[in-house]
Amino acid sequence: MQSKKSEIWVGCFMLLAIAAIIFLCLKVADLKSIGSQSTYQVSASFENIGGLKEGSPVKVGGVVIGRIASITLNKDNYVPDVKIDLLSEYDNIPDSSSLSIRTSGLLGEQYIAMNIGPEGEELGIETLKDGGRIEDTKPAMVLEDLIGQFLYKSGDSKGLHQSRLQHLTRLLRIDSTLTRI
Repeated sequence: MQSKKSEIWVGCFMLLAIAAIIFLCLKVADLKSIGSQSTYQVSASFENIGGLKEGSPVKVGGVVIGRIASITLNKDNYVPDVKIDLLSEYDNIPDSSSLSIRTSGLLGEQYIAMNIGPEGEELGIETLKDGGRIEDTKPAMVLEDLIGQFLYKSGDSKGLHQSRLQHLTRLLRIDSTLTRI
């Protein structure tokens, strides 16, 4: 009888542990279902997508407004094309908006940050529609490239010193920006 009670308690503990592990996996993966909500799709091309993945969030001011639906390589110009599913409740975004690839923290996941552009019919600016395209994009910053530019920049010694100082200042600004995010 005592053995049976122990087995039941161990079984309950194991079920609780499995449920906790599943919860943590879903929390870490940040799987929020956009599939059940109404969306419209837009596209954009980036020179370098870094570690961007399908399902990564698209944010405006830190608020998730969509997710990356697919990433493919354009066979004509060999540039990554990104399809983005935006929530339909955000259907008044101007097509003059820009996209940049950013990182959550110093080594966190990458996401697309949308900067809302100016709007106005008198300027010839329309809102994004299903199948629309955002032309103004900024690629992912590759930390190794920035450090390489800083370390291996050539030139005269006075100009070299000034150039490296400017690069170091830029790196520190980028680091502080990434740390705040």
